[in-house]
Amino acid sequence: MGRPLVHRVRVRYGECDLQGIVFNAHYLSYFDTSITELWRAACGSYQAMLDRGVDIVLAEARLRFLKPARFDDELSLAIAVTHMGTTSVLTRHTASCAGELVAEAELRHVLVDRQTVAKTPLPDWLRAGLEPWHVGEPPAVEESAPGVEEPAPAVEESAPGVEEPAPAAERPAPG
Repeated sequence: MGRPLVHRVRVRYGECDLQGIVFNAHYLSYFDTSITELWRAACGSYQAMLDRGVDIVLAEARLRFLKPARFDDELSLAIAVTHMGTTSVLTRHTASCAGELVAEAELRHVLVDRQTVAKTPLPDWLRAGLEPWHVGEPPAVEESAPGVEEPAPAVEESAPGVEEPAPAAERPAPG
């Protein structure tokens, strides 16, 4: 059984929002850096993978934000391969600060032919290169974060005094 690959980043001032915490979109950037580090460890470099005719594209991302991280915090980023399919790789990412989990993600990358950008099978050499970080199948994911209530069901009716928009076919043409 494999183990996660871990590296560290320090939160820069420009990655924080007006609330003084890391803006949520930056976690995808951090996790993208993690996948690049994984490719470097597995293939020698991202370019080495490209030179062999394959590339990856992000097909799916699921993130959960658990605690805020702030300017100058050092984040420990861990990435593990949880599944290697026919044409895709599923990775689990965590970001921790001072030993506390602040964010986690599950990302699915699809392998594509570098020239045609068509899906292509995961090559044996890449599968073997990723094996040291393959920790097995992902655990079942909770439906909502602990302590987070499920949203109320959608309201079927409009609020009093609010008119529903007319269907597109009944609206006057612009101009």
